[in-house]
Amino acid sequence: MSDHDEESMAESETDSEIDPSELTDKELQEAFSQGKLKPGLNVVLEGKPIASNDVNGLKQSLLNFKKDLDWLERLDVTTAPVPDKTGQNGVEGTQNSDINAEDDFQREMCFYRQAQAAVLFALPRLQQFKISTKRPDDYFAEMAKTDHHMQKVRQKLQAKQQAMEKSEKAKQLRALRNYGKKVQVEVLQKRQKEKSNMMNQIKKYQKGLSDKLDFLEGDQPQKKMSGAPGKKKGPSAKRKYKDQKFGFGGRKKGSKRNTKESFNDVSGFKASVAHGKGPHRPGSKGRKNANKRPGKKVRQKIKNKGR
Repeated sequence: MSDHDEESMAESETDSEIDPSELTDKELQEAFSQGKLKPGLNVVLEGKPIASNDVNGLKQSLLNFKKDLDWLERLDVTTAPVPDKTGQNGVEGTQNSDINAEDDFQREMCFYRQAQAAVLFALPRLQQFKISTKRPDDYFAEMAKTDHHMQKVRQKLQAKQQAMEKSEKAKQLRALRNYGKKVQVEVLQKRQKEKSNMMNQIKKYQKGLSDKLDFLEGDQPQKKMSGAPGKKKGPSAKRKYKDQKFGFGGRKKGSKRNTKESFNDVSGFKASVAHGKGPHRPGSKGRKNANKRPGKKVRQKIKNKGR
């Protein structure tokens, strides 16, 4: 191996060790002064490339992929927009060249008039070739989705609707349950309040603080007499007798004991009743023994006589 080859190998090894991305500006300057930097590492930009407008080449490329087909196969329409009879602000005769591209309204109106011109050009030609331009009333287009796919969609929609209905029913049941609990609590509170009020009224009556017994009737409406409307009907004779006999509330213990006044009152005493000398039937020994049962021997004698 010659000395020249060894130097070239050493230079290549030295160049391979140098990574331009990791070198600083000072190291780059030293490498440039030693001749270790070679052309191609630094690219000098001379500016943006200028695009060439090759008109003949573009036309040739258009002819290469263009096909000679009938108009019915292509249905392409290239026309100028319909002339605007009333221009902007009511001025007649606005030309296409006068349209401002930056004005959104004028630009959209230009597109509209161009589509209108295309329709006016295409419809007569289609009618000339006897091609219908309206869909018949009994036209049914083929669906893009299969019947199996639409059936799956229908089942999914039905399942979703049923889930929504179940959820709505559950909400209604919860609302009714909560309302029922609320009503039940109100009824119990009302009953407790009425019971407490009645107990208070009873205690007042027992202590003699009140002589009214309207609280015993509860919330039942008072019946009015037909002869005297507006007046309360008094108690019946039967009710008065029972009240007089049994009482109607108050203390009952010791109520039948004799007092000094009752002991001395003899207005209701009847000797005939007290000694059993009241009226009796003929042939009887007295009212006391009128219903007395005969003895066993007498009954046996009566039984033997009947045989």
